[in-house]
Amino acid sequence: MTAPPAPPPQPPQVRPAPAAWTEPGAFEVAPGVYRIPLPMPNDGLAAVNVFAIEDGSAKGGLTLVDGGWAVEAARKALEAGLKQLGATTRSITRILVTHSHRDHYTLAVQLRRELGIPIALGIGEKPNLETIIAGISNFTPQLPILREAGAFELADFMEKKVRPMNLADGWELPDQWLEAGETEVGQRRLTILATPGHTRGHVVFADQENQLLFAGDHVLPHITPSLGLEAALTSSPLRDFLSSLAAVRALPDLKLLGAHGPSGASSHQRVDELVLHHDQRLAEMLAVVAAAAPEIGVTSMAVAGSVGWTRHKRALADLDPFNEMLAICETTSHLRVLTETGAVVRRHDPSGVALYSAAHPVASGSQP
Repeated sequence: MTAPPAPPPQPPQVRPAPAAWTEPGAFEVAPGVYRIPLPMPNDGLAAVNVFAIEDGSAKGGLTLVDGGWAVEAARKALEAGLKQLGATTRSITRILVTHSHRDHYTLAVQLRRELGIPIALGIGEKPNLETIIAGISNFTPQLPILREAGAFELADFMEKKVRPMNLADGWELPDQWLEAGETEVGQRRLTILATPGHTRGHVVFADQENQLLFAGDHVLPHITPSLGLEAALTSSPLRDFLSSLAAVRALPDLKLLGAHGPSGASSHQRVDELVLHHDQRLAEMLAVVAAAAPEIGVTSMAVAGSVGWTRHKRALADLDPFNEMLAICETTSHLRVLTETGAVVRRHDPSGVALYSAAHPVASGSQP
């Protein structure tokens, strides 16, 4: 008896774009490309976007851009999103990761441990992973920055809260280190562009033919990325970030597919907004330094306390300790750039606290 013919494959049951970008599901952002938001525990960002790209391999294979945070809720959300596409985690053929932060990397490691899925990561992240694997504790590299900024109480508080990161948390080296150049995903050719700043080894993937930018945390639609929150610090993360923004701006205008927030903005427009934001912050912080008596100077913590934070311009003292740390570290990055440009002079007092003074008088409203 002849067996009945197999039913035709069903198209992916993708959903229309939701009102809230964090709503779970699989959402088509371009032909053959799907956004799957995964929840993040105890984090103000709420979710991280993982992008699944049809790669034309056997059994309807998918390449992921970023992997998510290795928690049960994220794993279930990924599996549910893949199910809408008629796929499972076994359909994943490779995971391209933009950087080694926990919410992008650790679920990828979990999937590799279980299913052997290869992971690719930018070569610039190697010092971060090697430092973590060697046994660094959370936020340990940021403690000297806080103390040099005069934030001794906050540094002591964060030091009590740190714990060692370990291999069980998902910190392993990838299968492939990515260099700047190109990689193929099925018929797609993705340009790999090094974009240090958020982390030293962050990369973005540009599908120029299809006008897509898988931007990770480098260019986000609604927020400005944190700078240099990593295990192996660089000397000037804001300088690196601004140079990376210029490199992305030199690409054609692409559809922005960022890791946190809705998809679809103009990459050029958003880069221009981020550059303007940091120009304004540099001018704002220079004005605070210029207002201080030159012979006394001002600390990074004091400068951070003189400017507003988030879109709501919250006071530094109103932030939780983690975000207060980020604010002071970001202020220090801005002051370093001002020092590098010669607008500000830095010296240290006997306790090692850095004091900043304007190198020359600054007219009201002038730019650094």
